[in-house]
Amino acid sequence: MTREVILFIATSLDGFIAKEDDNLQWLYDAEGEGDNGYTEMYQSIDTIIMGKRTYDYVLEHTESFPYPDKKCYVFTTSQDGTDDYVEFVKEDVVAFTKKLKEQQGSKIWMVGGAGILDAFMKENLIDEYIITVTPHILGSGIPLFKEKNPQIELKLINTQRFGQMVQLHYKVKTV
Repeated sequence: MTREVILFIATSLDGFIAKEDDNLQWLYDAEGEGDNGYTEMYQSIDTIIMGKRTYDYVLEHTESFPYPDKKCYVFTTSQDGTDDYVEFVKEDVVAFTKKLKEQQGSKIWMVGGAGILDAFMKENLIDEYIITVTPHILGSGIPLFKEKNPQIELKLINTQRFGQMVQLHYKVKTV
């Protein structure tokens, strides 16, 4: 059995995950409830994948690295090796993740960014979509999904309200 890759992410009602300048203040201003399902998702994973731009944003906007207890891979073209918390990977993210899915372990959380998500969408590498919709219409920004993705059939697992936000949980239908 292969490991599942999950997307756990928040989006505005009009489908943006950030403003053009990576600003997420609108997300922090959203009236949620508790941790909006984060703890439950986080306990189901043991591995994290993210791009360098997302990694830099996380470091810049948190007091300490938020995932110290998980194996974390950061995909980059500019850095080698490891630091205290992550392993930097210069390999193709799709090929690397396909190998990772075959290894022993729990679920893999694809944190971001948009480029990695787009590559995963094109290859149908996401097994679960947990998308929290916030009560914002941003009008422009970085879209959750880019164009020309394959058609992917999903099965609704759950919907949950967290204050003013709604979480949609889908699994990819298997044939």
